[in-house]
Amino acid sequence: MEITEALALVEKIIEEHRQITHGFQTLEQVANDVGAMQGLEAGSETFMPGRFDQKQGLEKLAESLETIEQGLQAHFNREETSLPTAVETYGTEELVSALRSLLLVHENLRNRLAHSKKSIAELTGGGLSRHVWEASAHDMRAYLSHTRKLLEAHAMSEEKLLPKLRDWLLEETKEKRLDIM
Repeated sequence: MEITEALALVEKIIEEHRQITHGFQTLEQVANDVGAMQGLEAGSETFMPGRFDQKQGLEKLAESLETIEQGLQAHFNREETSLPTAVETYGTEELVSALRSLLLVHENLRNRLAHSKKSIAELTGGGLSRHVWEASAHDMRAYLSHTRKLLEAHAMSEEKLLPKLRDWLLEETKEKRLDIM
């Protein structure tokens, strides 16, 4: 990967974060973990244990979760495939280590989303007593809320690392230009 390609990749990922931060996304366009965090918040509000429209709310939550998961997969894929090569090639050991730490969090977030989808399936399955259903529903909402907080923290960590990486790549580009002259 050329340094200009690495820089373009980092810029693209930073721009994804910037777009979400400025509210330019819809649930169907969830493309990164910040957007997923916002989507989880909105999705969990559509489902409130004890309401009469619980099945409809659960269906909406399941749809939101599916959209969020797809967006996260696309974003994580970009970060996990191309970004490590760029960082290992052009970054410092500190940047490489920081990126590896951030990428480890992705698996936990994927597992949390899968667990939430399983919980929704159990709640819509109809095999739970009312008391177990209500307790499970409250647990699921708390779990989703915590997942949203983890996504938010992860996004903030990325938002600190990516500009450092971009600045490092820009500096490397300048040095290469000076070497040519």
